[in-house]
Amino acid sequence: MTTVLYPGSFDPIHNGHVEIVETASRLFDRVVVATLYNPQKHSGLFDLAERSALIEASLDHLDNVSVTSFSSLVVDLAREVKADFIVKGLRAVSDFESELQMAQTNTTISGVDTLFIPSASSHSFLASKLIREIARFSGDITAMVPPAVAEALQHKFADSNEENPT
Repeated sequence: MTTVLYPGSFDPIHNGHVEIVETASRLFDRVVVATLYNPQKHSGLFDLAERSALIEASLDHLDNVSVTSFSSLVVDLAREVKADFIVKGLRAVSDFESELQMAQTNTTISGVDTLFIPSASSHSFLASKLIREIARFSGDITAMVPPAVAEALQHKFADSNEENPT
């Protein structure tokens, strides 16, 4: 049985992420999606528990996918979940440059290889940061995120707009 780990911030998960997980779930026996606390990305919009819940809601149609969260090295989690590979999605050449460096580092320190799955061109422009910004100003993000995420973003920004009226 082949297990892969798909780590990321997923703040929030979007349809490009879902596409990568769906592809991985067809290719491998078990997919572990892990949302992490990334100190380089400052504080997230959603906390780890909220992100995990949104990921679970977005991927509940896939039987061979589980969700976890972590705040350690990806390779430590890979060992813990007995992952054969780490999976990363690629949208553009710029993703490849940074992901290749991380993949080579992870292989060097752990022996776990990284496999890259390219996103479809229909999802290649999606980025959580841009989706958050559009949602913050009440833009339509329904074609970019799963329904549970669209609803959570709407509530999150409705709450913050009530607290900070203009």
